[in-house]
Amino acid sequence: MKSSVQITRGIESLFGTRDENIRLIEGGLHVRTRLLNDCLEIEGEASGVARAENILTDYVSLVREGHVFNNGDLNSFLRVVTTDSETTLRSLVESGKQRSFGKKVVAPKTMMQRRYVDAIERNDLVFGVGPAGTGKTYLAVAMAVSALMSKRVSRIILTRPAVEAGERLGFLPGTLQEKVDPYLRPLYDALYDMLEAEKIDKLLERNTIEVAPIAFMRGRTLNDSFIIMDEAQNSTPEQMKMILTRQGFNSKMVVTGDPTQIDLPGGLRSGLIEVIDVLRGIEGISFVQFDERDVVRHSLVQKIVKAYERYNEVIGANRQLTLKLSDPGLEGAPQPGENPAV
Repeated sequence: MKSSVQITRGIESLFGTRDENIRLIEGGLHVRTRLLNDCLEIEGEASGVARAENILTDYVSLVREGHVFNNGDLNSFLRVVTTDSETTLRSLVESGKQRSFGKKVVAPKTMMQRRYVDAIERNDLVFGVGPAGTGKTYLAVAMAVSALMSKRVSRIILTRPAVEAGERLGFLPGTLQEKVDPYLRPLYDALYDMLEAEKIDKLLERNTIEVAPIAFMRGRTLNDSFIIMDEAQNSTPEQMKMILTRQGFNSKMVVTGDPTQIDLPGGLRSGLIEVIDVLRGIEGISFVQFDERDVVRHSLVQKIVKAYERYNEVIGANRQLTLKLSDPGLEGAPQPGENPAV
């Protein structure tokens, strides 16, 4: 089946860098496209062509209405609409309302990001769980900055475990703050993306924004604050309980983490994995689960996350099979290395 969509202006963002957006549509919907003088011709199975036509028609309408797709936004939207047949490009763009976060104007780019932002607005404790690149930390910092700028809270507390990611950094030089700063750098990066450097420096100097490892939180009560605990998968159950019980009056807390990237030494149990079981179902607490479809970094990141998930599933299945075969309680079952025919 063939169809065509009239393309007039805004075509640059439609194709994307090195035609990545068009390739995404072609690969996701199993269609082929060809650019003619004033239209884009689509060829393939009827269902794929129809979906591609709807996406591109929405795109043309949105551009004509003045919507501008910036910084890979369109690519992120297309990843959603090519995999979820129930979602349209227009509904994704319009329902993901833009918010002003300091010097940045940000709109959630996936359905789960919208749910995450809405959950933070509605609840005082939110857990954002999922793989790298899904915007868990970035959006949490953005919401914290928005709350501070609108005076809904009087300070921001950013914390994370000071755990090395599979490597030994040795003894770091400098003051105590200089020693822990490398572990907290991703939080600083998000802050500097939201606000001017001079403003952040002043807020840090006044402790209006505080960035510190979890150990610094013990014994405190954090009132009138927006608290973000990042990399929560590297907290112990004791640390998790401690930080959750720091929350005071008129405060919000967002806990983010990726259970597939635990760097705790000696096989310690992750506080994030435990807290999901402990607090699930409690009113006023929201859990938002991201997956590889919500990755908004380079498209390869999404593929890497998915590949690791498949690999871990295969390894897990093989381990279960090995344990089953080696169980001495299985009468008559061949043991590893035995020939059942002998």
